[in-house]
Amino acid sequence: MSSLADYLAKNYLTADPQPERPKKKRKKNKHHDPLTSSTGGDGLIIADDDPPSLRATAGDLENNEYDENSPYVLESSASRALNAEFKKKKKSGWKTVGGGDDTAATSSRAGQDEADAILASAAAESAARLQATEADDAPTIEGGIQDMDEEDYDGARMESGARAGLQTAAQTAAMVAAQERRKKAELAAFQASTKQQQDGGGETIYRDASGRIINVAMKRAEARKAAEEAAKAEQAAKEALMGDVQRQAKQERQEQLRSARAMPLARTIEDEDLNDELRSQERWNDPAAQFLTTKKAATSKTGRPLYKGGFAPNRYGIRPGHRWDGVDRGNGFEKEWFQARARKDRIRDLEYEWQMDE
Repeated sequence: MSSLADYLAKNYLTADPQPERPKKKRKKNKHHDPLTSSTGGDGLIIADDDPPSLRATAGDLENNEYDENSPYVLESSASRALNAEFKKKKKSGWKTVGGGDDTAATSSRAGQDEADAILASAAAESAARLQATEADDAPTIEGGIQDMDEEDYDGARMESGARAGLQTAAQTAAMVAAQERRKKAELAAFQASTKQQQDGGGETIYRDASGRIINVAMKRAEARKAAEEAAKAEQAAKEALMGDVQRQAKQERQEQLRSARAMPLARTIEDEDLNDELRSQERWNDPAAQFLTTKKAATSKTGRPLYKGGFAPNRYGIRPGHRWDGVDRGNGFEKEWFQARARKDRIRDLEYEWQMDE
């Protein structure tokens, strides 16, 4: 160092003058155990992991080297004396009352119970302190909204209907439940109103020119009755156009349908009812009808007697009644119809014969 200073002073004349006082040697850090120290004094032991604070003395800072991994212990002369006195006493301060192993076991159990009681009280104090801290840190809600029902709350609300401000989990659950109940109530009211309208509860009120209310139900009943009467009149008119034979055939058809319930599914050639029904039918162009040995009585389908004399044929094969006087009072259509059919058949036969002659 002296050579560098001399070199700088000689060449550049800017070197600092060499200090005159000797440099102090740095003392080594001597760690001592406060429990083994015998120095007198009074005070408490404060152990802290943080660096030394302003409360530490200048002497302690000079004598102790800083170590970031070691705790800093601030002690005084009183604490060191107390620790030394405690170390010197080798004899226990507990007094034994009585004698024997039972006394020792009882004393140990009592000490254990006392220790458990102390630990329990300490845990209770810690829990109470933590609860008080959480209660102090919790947001304060004015007006007792925590205990107020969601439906009874009339404070500030957001656009969605939720309460404004901070909310707890219980308040959020109550708000969701209230919204669900409100939606269900609205849906039930809507369904009830819709059902009432469908049932006629929301029917339109009609009035006449004078302002009197028109009973729509009565009008509908009258219209329904008029429609039924019109249907009956139409059915009666259709039945009036029918003759006795058509009515008799209709009744027979209904009887056949009723008797078909007990009729077998398959009707063979041995079915007597079917044979009698087919045999009783009259056909005007049946050439084998004259070979029947049994003749039916000359009665109509209605059961009345028929005319036994001759009469002009008709396309339906209807015989005149027994009271007919023999005078044809028709318009001649049946006669012309038979003549036209005969003429058509004759022309067809002549054309065929002419083709064969050629």
